[in-house]
Amino acid sequence: QVQLVESGGGSVQAGGSLRLSCAVSGYSYSKTYLAWFRQAPGKQREGVAAIFTGDSSTAYADSVKGRFTISQDNAKNTVFLQMNNLKPEDTAMYYCAAELNSGSWFGEYKYWGRGTQVTVSS
Repeated sequence: QVQLVESGGGSVQAGGSLRLSCAVSGYSYSKTYLAWFRQAPGKQREGVAAIFTGDSSTAYADSVKGRFTISQDNAKNTVFLQMNNLKPEDTAMYYCAAELNSGSWFGEYKYWGRGTQVTVSS
């Protein structure tokens, strides 16, 4: 059974940092796409950052480039999202996703976690 479990969310002030983690189990972690998405109330879900575990290549949404960094720990089957210089508009539920079924970096993913809330106050 595939499980993706996110952690690390919380409440911070603007300019602060958080590090999200996504522990992946029951799934072949090698040479696959993993991604972080977010969804704010009343808004569509959007892709934030993605990584290909085969060569650690990455992709980012324009809104987070230079502030967020996605990385992985292959030994622990865990993907991270380091978020720096957070802004109120980063407030959202953040979801981890695995196995890209179709599309490019932020296309359709097969497996999803339940999410972790990030709240940034001004």
